[in-house]
Amino acid sequence: MLQIVSEANLDTTAVPVADEQDARGRLIVGDARRVLAGFPAQAFHACVTSPPYWGLRDYGVEGQIGAEPTLDAYISDLVLLFREVRRTLRDDGTLWLNIGDGFTSGGRTWRAPDKKNKGRAMEYRAPTPEGLKPKDLLGVPWRLALALQADGWYLRSDIIWHKPNCQPESVRDRPTRSHEYVFLFSKSERYHYDVEAVRERTADGKGAKNRRSVWSINTEPYGGNHFAVFPTELVRVCMAASTPKDGLVLDPFFGSGTVGQVARDHGRRFVGIELSEEYAELARQRLASPKAPRRSNR
Repeated sequence: MLQIVSEANLDTTAVPVADEQDARGRLIVGDARRVLAGFPAQAFHACVTSPPYWGLRDYGVEGQIGAEPTLDAYISDLVLLFREVRRTLRDDGTLWLNIGDGFTSGGRTWRAPDKKNKGRAMEYRAPTPEGLKPKDLLGVPWRLALALQADGWYLRSDIIWHKPNCQPESVRDRPTRSHEYVFLFSKSERYHYDVEAVRERTADGKGAKNRRSVWSINTEPYGGNHFAVFPTELVRVCMAASTPKDGLVLDPFFGSGTVGQVARDHGRRFVGIELSEEYAELARQRLASPKAPRRSNR
């Protein structure tokens, strides 16, 4: 059963516990920056999340991360938020962070809707960051990763999420982007990592090998009004590597509830935080559906 709590009525001492079947998942509607400050230290085994990308979507919610006027302000906001994530992780906990990149707007102040993705329409465009030029690749993933490393995180791995079914792009002066980054951070030098749980099959299919750092995982369609859903298989691998059965997983950008669905389907508990009441309702509906059949891209 999913517990839905508003930020105003939050009791952070009542985290989901393993022996209460009606309390294995909680969705908190509020700003993660404030909500996490009320949680006790060392509450979570892992955090698996994908924050809003800078200047790429307008979710129409006051206080949204990703709509900062400058790239530096966006990075700063995320560093502060993930500092609270680090505090609330167990000493052997990890952060799996999916983050995408983008390009400077070139002076454009709006963006028309895409025929295949109406959610791409925006009434504002972030200005070109100081020191960059029109059409420059922003380099957001590595800017953020290095900022988090400087703030105290152990940066353990950069994983390429290869999208075999990536969206076509109409560009004619660069390759079509078909990947994003997933960074593995740890709170401490030694941390929980179940190497056996995430082994890959060998080429002949007769054996197993240590998981490589390029993951070919298809994007997955989602019928709800959410435009940045990361696939369940990607979350499953992160969760299997970093949490024991009945482990407690955090997602401070819960969105449509992918992390909650995977946690539910694979015997973990979760806490999701979502600023948008609209997306919180999408997550509630999604988690009210039956357990999905198990899939694997391994």
